[in-house]
Amino acid sequence: MSHRIFILAAALALAGPAIAQPVAPAPIPFTEGMKYLYGSGEGAAISVQAWRALTDFTSRQVRQRPRDSAVLAAGATLAAPSFVPCGRKPFAAVFDVDETVLLNLGFEYDTAIGTPWQDERWNQWEKTGAGHAAAVPGAAEGLRRLRAMGVKVIFNTNRVVANAATNQATIEAAGLGPARHGDTLYLQGDDATGKNKDGRRAMIAARYCVIAMGGDQLGDFSDLFAIASVPARRAATLAGPIAAKWGAGWFVLPNPVYGAGLKGSIDDVFPPAAHWPAVPSQEK
Repeated sequence: MSHRIFILAAALALAGPAIAQPVAPAPIPFTEGMKYLYGSGEGAAISVQAWRALTDFTSRQVRQRPRDSAVLAAGATLAAPSFVPCGRKPFAAVFDVDETVLLNLGFEYDTAIGTPWQDERWNQWEKTGAGHAAAVPGAAEGLRRLRAMGVKVIFNTNRVVANAATNQATIEAAGLGPARHGDTLYLQGDDATGKNKDGRRAMIAARYCVIAMGGDQLGDFSDLFAIASVPARRAATLAGPIAAKWGAGWFVLPNPVYGAGLKGSIDDVFPPAAHWPAVPSQEK
């Protein structure tokens, strides 16, 4: 054995067994959408803007008394929409809860540090989330203005009826109440349609002239938006009379974190006709 090889072997022996290098932790799912919705000034500004537009629109509607509500009538389609007549019913405005009036900060923090989605985990959040959520920027003031106008504020959410009491507590702890199940709070399980909301909307529209609705998902306005094709779903929002409802009875809050709005392949989002092949510059 040469002198150099002997020295190397001795050094390795003295060093002992090789020490495994630490494995880099998996990246936590702290998404860009979370940063935007829960942390950015831009996300907060859009929410305040939406709530201000909603309350201004509702104030005009209260003065004018519209003929029809913002709730689609039974048998309506997106291509040929018709709406429940108002008659002399008292005024109401109907809102989704999660990421429409309430930011689920505690739950989404738990997601951001790596806890995977589980139905039971969400169920526990419904039971124990009071005090760990916050009002969407603009929502508390918007709801206060609506109530001052004499407009009944009603929540229509897919939180479940078994957790009615704790869901009420969460909404009220965020300064958004009152929320009373069966009166100003409708939950999944209040009818036989599961997560579909049209049945609950029909129940509300039978009692009230619903002059505004707010949500972060298209299903907060009609179950008819449950369209398989992503491009068809987008096209439906821009077609005919439906397009006229945005900002005029239907108000959307930003949610880049979860939901049907985040679905679609690259060709769904960027259709082939829009593909731009970069042309190399001509060398002179």
